[in-house]
Amino acid sequence: MKRFTSVEEVIDLAAHRILDRLPGSGVWGGAVEFLVFGIKQAWACLFGGLMLGVILATKFFWPDDGGFARYDFLFIAALLIQLSMLAFRLETLGEAKIILIFHVVGTLMEIFKTHVGSWIYPEPSLLRIGGVPLFSGFMYAAVGSYMARVNRIFDIRLENYPRLWMTAILAMAIYANFFTHHYIADLRWVLFAATIALFARSSMYYRVFRSRHHMPLLLAFLLVALFIWGAENIGTWSRAWIYPSQAEAWSPVSLSKLGSWYLLMIISVVLVTWIHPPRMRDAHERMAQAPCGSE
Repeated sequence: MKRFTSVEEVIDLAAHRILDRLPGSGVWGGAVEFLVFGIKQAWACLFGGLMLGVILATKFFWPDDGGFARYDFLFIAALLIQLSMLAFRLETLGEAKIILIFHVVGTLMEIFKTHVGSWIYPEPSLLRIGGVPLFSGFMYAAVGSYMARVNRIFDIRLENYPRLWMTAILAMAIYANFFTHHYIADLRWVLFAATIALFARSSMYYRVFRSRHHMPLLLAFLLVALFIWGAENIGTWSRAWIYPSQAEAWSPVSLSKLGSWYLLMIISVVLVTWIHPPRMRDAHERMAQAPCGSE
């Protein structure tokens, strides 16, 4: 897998001409590494960040009597963002496949969840399936885009990753529980325990700039889930969608939703590995002497 698209390679070379002159060790070296980490994370979030920006812009500037539904505009904007990222080589075709899979999986969940009243899309629109505006699938696609891009941009390698068939069974059980818990017992605590048992020994190794760092995979899932939970608060505040408790006035999304996003991370990782098999840390990497502050 190539780490960068052709456009990203140009950006990377230009960035190196500046960053290579900066300190490589000590406090300032650590600051450079942290700066690059933030920039790369923002770049990995490009699709989701642009979508969130459009949602916020329409919250503040969309006319009530414009004659065109805000949700329909969000769908068209999301489609144009997706096509533009492909046209300008900011995204690979492989990543587009992942986004499509996330879109389908997410839309199916949305149709069911809005039907049972888990959350609501309070504004009218023409481009919808049942109670679900078509733009909503792009919210899940944004997660898929991030997962695929971060894997490539940070050159992520894994250690002690479970067998793929095990992760597939866990992901299917998690996805099924999102539907069945409305009718039978909610098994999320069993699924949390299964997740810990399966991924407890798994680590991810990622390259930021000069150094390769590592992190327990369970912690990585939690950090991404926290980030999505924060974005969900912004989304519900803008009334792109709302929970029933937010119908009269906005309030922060319950922390219990963080658990749902955590489990969604498992599904996300498994879906990505179907398209791009996980790359394992090889023996040469284990034996290599890592710089201070990395592995």
